[in-house]
Formats: sequence, structure tokens, C-alpha cells
Amino acid sequence: MVARRRKRAVPESDSGVPTLPGYSAIPIKFSEKQQSSHYLYVREHKVREGTKSPWPPKRTLFVLNVPPYCTEECLLRLLSPCGPVQSVELQEKPELAESPKEPPSKFFHPKPVSGFQVAYVLFQKPGSVSAALALKGPLLVSTESHPVRSGVLKWIRDYTDSVPDPEALRVEVDAFMETYDRKIAEEEAKAKEEEGVPDEEGWVKVTRRGRRPVLPRTEAASLRVLERERRKRARKELLNFYAWQHRETKMEHIAQLRKKFEEDKQRIELMRAQRKFRPY
Repeated sequence: MVARRRKRAVPESDSGVPTLPGYSAIPIKFSEKQQSSHYLYVREHKVREGTKSPWPPKRTLFVLNVPPYCTEECLLRLLSPCGPVQSVELQEKPELAESPKEPPSKFFHPKPVSGFQVAYVLFQKPGSVSAALALKGPLLVSTESHPVRSGVLKWIRDYTDSVPDPEALRVEVDAFMETYDRKIAEEEAKAKEEEGVPDEEGWVKVTRRGRRPVLPRTEAASLRVLERERRKRARKELLNFYAWQHRETKMEHIAQLRKKFEEDKQRIELMRAQRKFRPY
């Protein structure tokens, strides 16, 4: 008999609201027509002692079980009554440690998470976190003044937003390349200053700088590179021809050895018949 594992149920409070240890439950509804509530589980953001985090502990609200239709703008609107919100960020999973982040881009952004997410809500004042933990709800995500699109309308909006403006895209790419070139120039200048200078332990860092200078991007340099590639291909074809000729010579040599072997075998048989074959 195979024993079946029983699904672990989420504990409920006396009022029938699903609870999570250490979290407060905030009921939300997509609209007034929805009868059942969805629950957000919130608590004050805390990290272990000695761990760095980009989110200030006393002013950050950590939110679990954020549904796909609840965007950053929705969370900002739902939690604004608790106090001024500085920023809202949705993520696929909780952030355990501080990691370097690139500035957000309107065009180059990761694929959005299709399922449930977690959120970090940063308030301007610490008292706003306590006010958010005391919310009762239910809070409405989509209202007449702030409708949230879903279904086909949402797909159409997402597709329209995915088509970038060429001029705005060019401006952002140019700004990114300027920042990148500036960063590379600073790294090269720093490496040039440190070249040949011993560190605290007396070691000198050896680099490949100056061994093979980079070719200038000119038409003459490009023509020289193309000519070098053409000669390399011609040399390779010549080597292949010689390899084919060498292969033919080896085949002829093998055929001659086989012919000589057959002649020697016939001569040995004749000597055996005449009783003149003495191998020793």
C-alpha cells in the first residue's frame, strides 16, 4: 500500500484569514466585482547583522505573494495612504545581499516575471512601515479612477510599449556608450599609472601593454588585414594540395608493397615444393 503525502495547509487565524508567521496579511481585490480576496504578506525588511542591504531596514516594507496583475504603480497607489513612498521595486525572489545594480533602462530591461513576485517598498519616514502593517483592507487594485488593464487590452498595451521610439533609443545608447568609453579610459589611465609600480609586498604587476599595438582603424589598415587573410587562405589551399599529393604517394607505395608480398609468397611456395626452402 502506497502512503500518500498530505498537503501542508496554510494556517488560518480565527477569522479564516491565511496567516504566515512573522507577517501581516493585507487583503486585496482586483476590482469590486471580485468576491474573494487575495492576501499580501508584509513585514519590516530586516537582514542579518553584518549583511549589507540596499534597502534601509526601518523604512522598507517587504511584501510577499504579489500577484502578476499588481504592478509597481499599483503598489505605490495602494500604500501611499500610509505615507510618502520613495520607491517600489518588484523582483522574482528576495534579495539576500547587496549586489551592484545598473541604472534602469526604458528599452533594455530583463524579461518580466510572469508569476507571483516579491516587492520592496521604500518609504520616506519610518512610521509609514508601521502604518502599512496595520492596514486592514480589502484594497482595490483596479478602480474607476485608476483602471488596471487585463486580458487582450493588457497584451495590446504591452506590445505597443515594446516598440521603442528610435530617437529616444539612440539618445540612450549614445549616453550608455559615453559612460562606457569614459569608464574604459579611466581604467586604462589607472593601469598605466600602476604599470611598473610595486605594491605593498614588492610585487610588480606584469601586463601585455605595449607588446602588440592595436592597428588604427583606417582604410589602409583594413586593406592590409584583408590581404593577410587572402594569403592565409591561399597558403592553406596549397598545403591541402600537397597533402593530397602525399596521400597519393603513400597509396602507391602500399600497392607496391602488397605486390611484392604476393610475389615473395609465390616464390616461397615454389621453394617448398622443390624442398629448397630453409627459413633457418
